Amino acid sequence: MVRTVGTTARGIRAPIIKEGDDIVDIVVNSVLNSAKCENYEIKDRDVIGITESLVARAQGNYATIDQIAKDINNKFKGDIGIIFPILSRNRFSIILKAIAMTEKKIYLVLNYPSDEEGNSLMDIDKMDELGLNPYTDVISEEKYRELFGEVVAHPFTGVDYVRMYKDLAVNDNIEIILSNDPRTILQYTAEVLVANIHERKRTKRILKNAGAKTVYGLDDILSTSVDGSGYNPEYGLLGSNLSTNTRLKLFPKDCQYYVDEIQRKIKEATGKHVEVMIYGDGAFKDPVGKIWELADPVVSPGYTDGLRGTPNEIKLKYLADTDLKNLSGEEMKEAMKNKIKEKNENLVGKAESLGTTPRQLTDLLGSLCDLTSGSGDKGTPIVHIQGYFDNYATE
Repeated sequence: MVRTVGTTARGIRAPIIKEGDDIVDIVVNSVLNSAKCENYEIKDRDVIGITESLVARAQGNYATIDQIAKDINNKFKGDIGIIFPILSRNRFSIILKAIAMTEKKIYLVLNYPSDEEGNSLMDIDKMDELGLNPYTDVISEEKYRELFGEVVAHPFTGVDYVRMYKDLAVNDNIEIILSNDPRTILQYTAEVLVANIHERKRTKRILKNAGAKTVYGLDDILSTSVDGSGYNPEYGLLGSNLSTNTRLKLFPKDCQYYVDEIQRKIKEATGKHVEVMIYGDGAFKDPVGKIWELADPVVSPGYTDGLRGTPNEIKLKYLADTDLKNLSGEEMKEAMKNKIKEKNENLVGKAESLGTTPRQLTDLLGSLCDLTSGSGDKGTPIVHIQGYFDNYATE
C-alpha cells in the first residue's frame, strides 16, 4: 500500500481532572479508548503529550495568595523592588496581588515598549516620534501618562496593564517605573524580586554585581511548601496560572515519574514503545500581535529519553534544486529516498540540512501539542502524534 500521510496529531478528549485523580491511568485509558473508538493503532515512536495543567491539578499543586505573601515576608525585610514581570491577568496579577498584601512598599519596574513576551505598553512608532530611547530612558508613571494618555489598551485584551497593576495596591503601596536596565531598581531599594522568565539568570547576575542586598526570582518563591501549599522545587512560581481570585496553580513537579509510567503502561497494554511528554506553552511568536507564546519557563518540564535532542533532517527542496535537479518522476523519488537513507547521523553544518529547524524536539512537539489542544474549551488536553519521526523514505 502506498503511504500518503506523514505526521498526524489528534486531540484526545479526557475527563475533567480533579485533585487526587490517577493521572497516569486516565491518560493511558483515554488514549487506548480513543484508538479503539476511532479505529487507529498505537505505533512505535508515537508521541503522547499531556498538558501541564492536568498533572498539576491531579497533584493538587496550588497555593493561595496568603501563602505567597508569607513566603515573600520570609524572604524580604524592607521595601521590595519587582523587575520585569510579564503583563498578564492570568499569570502575574495574582502574584502581585499577594505581594501587595504584605503592605510593603513595592517599586514595580516594567519593560518597555513591551514585556519579555511581547505584550505592549506603548505604540513603538509613537515611542520613536517622542524620541524615547528604551536603552537609557527611565519613565515614571506620571510621565508615561503624560506622553501616552490615560488608557493604553492591550490590542487583544483591551487591558491597561499599568492601571490594572496599580489597582492591586494596598494603601497605595505600588509605584510603577518603566525601564529596561535592571539596575534602575537600586535607586529605590536593594531588595529585589526578579520576575522575568527566560532572562532571569542574567538579570539576577547583573543585580548582584551592581550591589543588590537581596535578590530572589519568582523561581525562588514557593520552591518549598509554605503552610501546606503546593510548590515547585525547580521553578517556584514560574509557570503558575490563575485558578481563582485568591489561588493559583503552580507548574507541575516530579514530571519524569509520570511520563515514564505512562510509557511503561502503554507498552504493557499494546507492546508499543511510545514517547511521552508533558507540555505547557508552545514556543512560537504571533507575527501580528508580536506576542511570544512561551510564558512558561520551559515548553516541556518532563519527557522520555527518546525526545532528547534536535531533528536530524535534510532539506528536500535543497536537494531537488541542486544534486538531483536533472532528475524527475520515479527516478527523482527513488534518488531522494536514497539520499535520506544514506544521510549522516549528524548533519550539523552540512549543506543538505540548510533551512531545517535547529530546535529541540520537545520545543517543536510541545508547540504542535499546544496548537492542537488549544487553551479554551476543546476538551482535548492529551495529544497523540503519529509519524513525526518518519520521513519521505518511510514505507
